Amino acid sequence: MTTGSVEQADYTSLESPANYTRLLDWVSTLDHKKIGIMYIMTAVFYLGIGGFEALLMRIQLALPNNTFLGPKMFNQLFTMHGTTMVFLVGMPVLTGFANYFVPLMIGARDVAFPRLNSFGFWIFFFGAALLHFSFLTGSAPNAGWFNYVPLSTKAYSSLQGVDYWIIGLLLMGIGSVSGAINIFATIISLRAPGMSLQRVPLFVWMMLMQVILIILALPALNSALAMLLIDRWLGSAFFDPSRGGSAVLWQHYFWIFGHPEVYILILPGFGMISEVIPVFSRKPIYGYTFVAASSVAIVLLGYGVWAHHMFAVGLGMYADIFFAVGSLLIAIPTGIKVFNWTATLWGGEINFNTSLHFAVAFLLQFVIGGLTGIMFAAVPIDWQLTDTYFVVAHFHYVLIGGLVFALFSATYYWFPKMTGRMLNERLGLTQFWLWVIGFNMTFMVQHFLGMMGMPRRVYTYADNPGWALLNGVASLGAVFMAVGTLVLLWNIAVSLKRGKIAGDNPWDAFTLEWATTSPPPTENFETVPEIKSRRPVWDLNHPESADWKVETTPEDKGRRGNLPKIAAWAFIASEAVFFLLLLVAYVVFNTRSAEEEVTSAVLNVKRTGIFSLFLISSSVTFWIAERFLKRGMQKAFNISLGLTILLGIIFLCGQAWEYTGLLMDNITINTDLFSATFFTVTGFHGIHVTAGVIALIVMLILGLKGSLTARKSNVFAAVGVYWHFVDVVWIAVFGIIYLGLLQ
Repeated sequence: MTTGSVEQADYTSLESPANYTRLLDWVSTLDHKKIGIMYIMTAVFYLGIGGFEALLMRIQLALPNNTFLGPKMFNQLFTMHGTTMVFLVGMPVLTGFANYFVPLMIGARDVAFPRLNSFGFWIFFFGAALLHFSFLTGSAPNAGWFNYVPLSTKAYSSLQGVDYWIIGLLLMGIGSVSGAINIFATIISLRAPGMSLQRVPLFVWMMLMQVILIILALPALNSALAMLLIDRWLGSAFFDPSRGGSAVLWQHYFWIFGHPEVYILILPGFGMISEVIPVFSRKPIYGYTFVAASSVAIVLLGYGVWAHHMFAVGLGMYADIFFAVGSLLIAIPTGIKVFNWTATLWGGEINFNTSLHFAVAFLLQFVIGGLTGIMFAAVPIDWQLTDTYFVVAHFHYVLIGGLVFALFSATYYWFPKMTGRMLNERLGLTQFWLWVIGFNMTFMVQHFLGMMGMPRRVYTYADNPGWALLNGVASLGAVFMAVGTLVLLWNIAVSLKRGKIAGDNPWDAFTLEWATTSPPPTENFETVPEIKSRRPVWDLNHPESADWKVETTPEDKGRRGNLPKIAAWAFIASEAVFFLLLLVAYVVFNTRSAEEEVTSAVLNVKRTGIFSLFLISSSVTFWIAERFLKRGMQKAFNISLGLTILLGIIFLCGQAWEYTGLLMDNITINTDLFSATFFTVTGFHGIHVTAGVIALIVMLILGLKGSLTARKSNVFAAVGVYWHFVDVVWIAVFGIIYLGLLQ
């Protein structure tokens, strides 16, 4: 009896540390595959929350004049459902797949910056947790996932819910941009020998396009969030029309982000479908170059169509025509892909498994979403339907009928590689039909509800003819989708335990992730196969019909670039958009006639000009320090770098002097729009200068210790990219704010 107790105690004492070690291994991991899985699992968790919120809303809307939910709770659920699905499900699940598969597909051992990768995940994770913590305060966000002003201003949303929304999205935005920079640098710099950009798998190419969109689009949202937070916390008036602010400016900034966000979500889905369809058609994708080039066109055009969300605002005829034409043009590169995918299927040896079922459903449903999108490019139609359920149907046909079905297709395709097990096909087809039936029940009828005049964003509705029946069908369809999701989760759970062993390449697929074990080892590959075409694993397994024998692709010239500088330039591009939009806000709010000029009356232009020379001179001293470092002249490097730091600090002291004088004259950030924009622009620039000075001090310490040598000059050069950018931004700030350019 005693012996048995001792044995049990020993077993328990050993088991607990083992569990703790496994947990610590995941929490502290730098392995891109584990971080990718954590992104995916976090997205699945919030999918459950967002789906539950949707079900509650559909119960409320199942019957007319229903009282299941009150208007306050409905608005909170509506806001959190949209925010959760876009920011906490769509973006992280795609980031997870990119983290896991992009390095594998280009033959890399890991992402470019593993620690930055971990930082990006955890700041996203805590931002998401903070957002949902708002429920525990009793005041979750309730102004819609778009957070339109003035509804989201302090006057109309006095509780903390909107503040949680702003801070949560800012944190997740930082995580998203850092993750995007990492993937961008990985694709540009870490491709295996032979893997030219013209040979990367289309999923990798689409991820490259997506991260470019994230880097250039998210700063628009961040700048708007910063201004709204300053309005709410410090009493400024960026978005308060009664004090000269503009509610329309919020819509511009939000949709400058919001419309590219649609492509941020759907482009990776295009990439997934572009991997699945060729493999299960047993042929290369038709028109690889057209598919890749059309995605570039989508990125370029995607920034010029944001205001088609604002046709009802009253922008004027010429603005409406411009954005309508842009919205029609962007349908062309999107339509090209549909023809490419269809042509790939045509004449292929079709393996019509669950993955391909979801891919074909994606094609059909995404086309419906695209066609209704073209309808909204016609301004009169948009005016008629813009605030109806027709918009809800269109949006969900793109992002659920498109993206979610692409994700399901990719899940069945890549699950064997991630786990070494196959998913059950019978359960997969059961899930497929539940989702196809449920999705179309829920959202197809909403087209008709919209044309019948049912407004969106309402918690209940009158018993108008036909509305109750169609809403009941929509609510029943949501139940089908919920059951289908449970079937998928059950399939995953069962397959992980006793699913069929997959082997390394159960699909006889084409790309490099299938050249390693399932699941892959920590280092990804023992050896990377020779890459001479776009389908290296096909070439390896079928040498008699290798692609490179019948079709030549552009050779890899071996150019990969300076990894730290590539990352620095990507970061600078993001920050440039952030400052550009802050300066645009300044110009919009401070364009006055000559007799109304305020700037010269309150700012000491000459004094600030002198301090500006110190900052600009610091770029010269930095350049000199960089030259000394490359030549190995350590002492001269340390002196030049120290002088650079001193010049930066002198500039900051000048700014502090100016701020002190303004505050003593009772000019604060909430005085008027000039003071709000001035303090915001110069304040954020001062924060960037301070961060740059800290980075330079770290470089100086490393230099004094002898750790920063000519071999590491690339890292120092990356810091230099940032420092020179800070100086260039100040030149623009000084010209616009102090000299009155563009006003």
